[in-house]
Amino acid sequence: MKVPLQVTFRDMARSDAVEAEIRRRAEKLEEFSDRIMSCRVTVQMPAAHKQQGKLFSVHLDLKVPGEEIATTRRHEDEDVYVAIRDAFDAVRRRLEDYARRSRGDTKRHEPLLHGRIVRLFGDGHGFIEDVEGNEYYFDDAGVVRPGGWLAVGAAVKFLGEAAGQGLQAKRVTAVR
Repeated sequence: MKVPLQVTFRDMARSDAVEAEIRRRAEKLEEFSDRIMSCRVTVQMPAAHKQQGKLFSVHLDLKVPGEEIATTRRHEDEDVYVAIRDAFDAVRRRLEDYARRSRGDTKRHEPLLHGRIVRLFGDGHGFIEDVEGNEYYFDDAGVVRPGGWLAVGAAVKFLGEAAGQGLQAKRVTAVR
């Protein structure tokens, strides 16, 4: 971390044990990304709720190059350690996503193919021919919005894949 960890206690006394747990978890975050610029943690005990006892609330704010990662809601629990765990877990997941995006490890979607329906049968299945002349089987479960647009000659886009008995079309949609 470029800037030292900042821990703030509001409406409660400072606790060395709680601060040590926060420091331990903040160090663990650096395993997921070495690009953390700063980390601010706020622990507070708001006024007591009517049905519950006093709840500890933990909010985390992490800065990395080009982005701020923060808990999107206050993590509250009667046990301060549970609230800390929940807040750090939420930020850890978002930090892992950031690290994957930074490395370029995000999931790539297969490109959609274009074609025309060449054969259609009454019970909602048929065949699509792509621009290269390959035929793909489809059924109504693979059609995004089945309806009156399904007709021989209709232009479609779809996701093609090899299946057990040939090529199969999934996510079939009409080209508008």
